[in-house]
Amino acid sequence: MATRYEEIADDLRERISTGEFPAGSTLPGYDQLTLGYKASRATLREALNRLQAEGLVRPVKKKGLVVRDPGERRQVARGSVVRRDPTRGYVFPAASAPDEPWVTHGRPAASTVPAPAPVAERLGIPPGTRTVRQRWITSPAGQSPFQITDAWIHPDVLAETPKLGEPGAAPGAYLDRIEEAGHGPLEWEERTTIRPSSREEAKQLEIPAAMWVFEVVTVGTSHRTGQAAEVSVQVIPGDRVEFVTKLRRDRTARWPVAPAASAGV
Repeated sequence: MATRYEEIADDLRERISTGEFPAGSTLPGYDQLTLGYKASRATLREALNRLQAEGLVRPVKKKGLVVRDPGERRQVARGSVVRRDPTRGYVFPAASAPDEPWVTHGRPAASTVPAPAPVAERLGIPPGTRTVRQRWITSPAGQSPFQITDAWIHPDVLAETPKLGEPGAAPGAYLDRIEEAGHGPLEWEERTTIRPSSREEAKQLEIPAAMWVFEVVTVGTSHRTGQAAEVSVQVIPGDRVEFVTKLRRDRTARWPVAPAASAGV
């Protein structure tokens, strides 16, 4: 049997899905909702926390809980090849279709900051070493922020190409500069994990603080040195994407197969 807060969450979810509270609108305040549902503030808080965890609403300062429009969940094929876009440069396995226009939210930023331990480890430098971090917040045109991309440049590579410390016009432009400096062709390895979002990430991606995110880390290795020249970290809301892998049969599973022997049968 559903608890009272689950019943309220179900009803609000239905009212959102039917358009009574469309994307971008603000839910009624606590006083109005507690009166309408004849429930305590604690019960209502539990119901609203559930909607936030599901990504249906997010708190906005001085407005309240705003209904989100996460857009259609996009598929990212794992094991895909890196392709080139005439204006964006290199495009890694991503949720964008060829020639789909993407936009940058705000201005690209470049700053010299201490490298966090996971990034420093992949770059092969001591944790806390100050190096350049390029940052872009991007999405398909007309949509809310889809991802944060932080590109960390190895200090030795930066010394060869000082312009890498300047904000790039396109997210892929810095890779061209690295390859032109004698490190091409770069080779990449990618790893994906999930984790809770930080407060800063939730604000920039316009998601509830309770929402988890995908973290996609790509390491670009120099052809000349065999060492990491750059590390990029993409952060994507958990409700915006799904990763898809087409499975193949190992030689031990080639068709036709012999019936498996069941233990104890």
